[in-house]
Amino acid sequence: MKRHFTTALALITGAAVLFFGLNFLLNPQGAPDGFGIEPWPQGNAAGYFTVKGVRDLAVAATVFLLLARGQRRTLGWVVLIDAILPLGDALAVLTHGGSLTTALGVHISAASVILLTAVMLLTERPAERPAERSSRRAGAAPDPSNA
Repeated sequence: MKRHFTTALALITGAAVLFFGLNFLLNPQGAPDGFGIEPWPQGNAAGYFTVKGVRDLAVAATVFLLLARGQRRTLGWVVLIDAILPLGDALAVLTHGGSLTTALGVHISAASVILLTAVMLLTERPAERPAERSSRRAGAAPDPSNA
């Protein structure tokens, strides 16, 4: 059950970052509204929306790739490192005229979910292989050659 919850958190983490990335790339006039910095850059400075969008797409692709490949422990470390991103976003909001409410409500809350996901991934036990499960049901000792 815990493994399913952890998988759901990892999928939500990847999907959220994918949404934010696509939103910044496809909706550069509307996407920044919830970020927390006012006024948003204009002219060439608005090119940073592309940087943020592409960054978020790369993060999402990494999450989905590692999850699909079953590399859950590696995913846990990657997600832990990725928690730096919303913390940096919160810092940018606070140091560029944004509100504490937005920094906490948007970015620190996102970092909290990401950190929870990382901790759950890093502390979960590896899934049993079907052969180990069936031998345990039959009462046999695990075969050390399968380790």
